[in-house]
Amino acid sequence: MSPREPRARRQRGALESLGAVVLGFESIIVFLGGLVVYGLKVLPFGIEPWWGIVGGVVMAVAMVAVAGLLRHRKAVWVGWALQVLLLLGGFLVPALAVVALIFGGMWAYATIKGAALDRQNARRAASPDLSNGE
Repeated sequence: MSPREPRARRQRGALESLGAVVLGFESIIVFLGGLVVYGLKVLPFGIEPWWGIVGGVVMAVAMVAVAGLLRHRKAVWVGWALQVLLLLGGFLVPALAVVALIFGGMWAYATIKGAALDRQNARRAASPDLSNGE
């Protein structure tokens, strides 16, 4: 029996790497934000406070899932939708709007600059610079 060959890792781009880091850290903060919504009991009348925890967990899991799917273009748009949804949470707890603005800015940087870096790296790979005489 021959030992199994390790599978080669897929090359990840800058957008995918930066976006996954932003969403990963944001998922922790969003989970904690759900605990804040529960603790402050700020949900509208008739909605049980524990739904704040459920909302925080669902958002955190969604962010982790999207972080894993960033190789697909649609996942970037879903990430933007999650940023908007978090911003809407600012109506319940204004601090969530601050979190949404901070992480939304980081998400914008990760997606815009990451895509630019990926395009630049693709151009370099397609036509290597041989100006040093190699």
